[in-house]
Amino acid sequence: MVEESRTGERAAPSAGADAPAAVPAREPADEPERGAPTEPGAPDGPRARAVRAWHAGRLDPWLLAAVFCAGYAAISVTRWRRWENRSWDLGIFEQVISSYARLEAPVSDLKGPGFPILGDHFSPVTALIAPFYRLFPGPVTLLVAQAALFALAVVPVTRAAAHFLGRARGAAVGAAFGLSWGIQRAVDFDFHEIAFAVPLIAFALEAVLRERWRAALCWALPLLLVKEDLGLTAAAIACVVALRAGPKDPRAAKRALAVAAVCVVGCALTLTVVIPSFNAGGEYDYWSKLGESGAEGGGGGPLGALFTGAEEKLRTLLWILVPTTGLLALRSPLLLVALPTMGWRFVSQDPHYWSTDWHYSAVLMPVLALALTDAVARGRSSSRPWLRGYAHHLPAAVLAAALALSTALPAADLTRAETYRAGPLAAAGERVMAAVPDGAEVAANVRPIAHLTQRCRVFWIGGSGDLVPDWIAYYDPGHTAESLTAYAARLYPQGPRWTVAAQESGFWVLRAEGS
Repeated sequence: MVEESRTGERAAPSAGADAPAAVPAREPADEPERGAPTEPGAPDGPRARAVRAWHAGRLDPWLLAAVFCAGYAAISVTRWRRWENRSWDLGIFEQVISSYARLEAPVSDLKGPGFPILGDHFSPVTALIAPFYRLFPGPVTLLVAQAALFALAVVPVTRAAAHFLGRARGAAVGAAFGLSWGIQRAVDFDFHEIAFAVPLIAFALEAVLRERWRAALCWALPLLLVKEDLGLTAAAIACVVALRAGPKDPRAAKRALAVAAVCVVGCALTLTVVIPSFNAGGEYDYWSKLGESGAEGGGGGPLGALFTGAEEKLRTLLWILVPTTGLLALRSPLLLVALPTMGWRFVSQDPHYWSTDWHYSAVLMPVLALALTDAVARGRSSSRPWLRGYAHHLPAAVLAAALALSTALPAADLTRAETYRAGPLAAAGERVMAAVPDGAEVAANVRPIAHLTQRCRVFWIGGSGDLVPDWIAYYDPGHTAESLTAYAARLYPQGPRWTVAAQESGFWVLRAEGS
């Protein structure tokens, strides 16, 4: 019997920092707009304004974001339609957002019967999806919302890069960010709350580059509501604001340091007070992942854990720095914002956190793209000819690398006709799961979960405590009726006998006798 596993959780590098780069005296928007009328009395209707915006390049980021939104949604929604979900997370978040939509406390039965999700991760920001879920209930709403959030981050990245590097290079950096492996991996991983963090970080760092200190802090602060560890990322953004603002605006620097302190305290309170108060065990469950014995037998606490899985961690570090920035981002202090995520990932002994898979690197991608923008702007004004030349051509090279890598990433699936067909496996899953009545209490493993949470109360199989479900929904082509019913009897020894209600192509539905 082959059992599908639940996934783990979270990434990054260390960086050097040069002195802050000078900000251009004016934005491209201040320059005359080519091809648009500028003389007094020129047309000023909506069409004329749209034409001027087009020629000035102000529509480029939004058009690019719209293209990526459609692509991201296609990747995740077609995967769901093909019944190829790889984790229970989409089901967990649907249960949580469904609770918010009903104006109830957010719970996820997949984590345990009536489990308050704020006792697992502190992500109240997901309540913002609830109104949309109320109108369009189902997992597709979550996937489309995630696609829109990731695509929204393309706007500040492209806009900032165009401001500092010019329209063509700005578009190259924006497109490279949209195609970046970290974003594609996250899109391919069903749904996760970090989708909210990606645009917040992007808008905050755009504001840093434009020396809009107050705006940068305002964009960073909501990260405290996205996930508990992101309070440290918000503090890092505030520290970068203080570093950049210090020589020019000491008051802004002091304000930023105060915000950094608030973020650190907020993060500490969330980890030690807020989450434990919702958790039945009175603690933060993920402390156990720091310094525990891993697959390679690490030890010695968090510091010793740094050396566990060193080869894979180094590989991930190179993936983070080389194809996305050509190492030039090491010249930007913005890269300091990546350190909190890199830190907690690499001191953990959970191998999920070290790799380039899953969603853990998505929050690093806007940091890398805007650090690259900052570094290229610095490099193009360098006194060293080799650095000027390297910086001049790097945006196009990074885009070329992103395009080349995408042939082996989820975006490549969009070029295949079979991606858009549900296929025979999905059809079999639909037929078998139809045996489970609406409103039933059902225990399930990974594949059926996100196709049942909208209409049933779903538990992780074997994870419903003393509650014995009436139905089991399961996917495993290696089972027989005898082996699966015996497995169910071992999981629920206090329960009734189980009989096969439906089965096809590895999908199984078992019914408790008498239900």
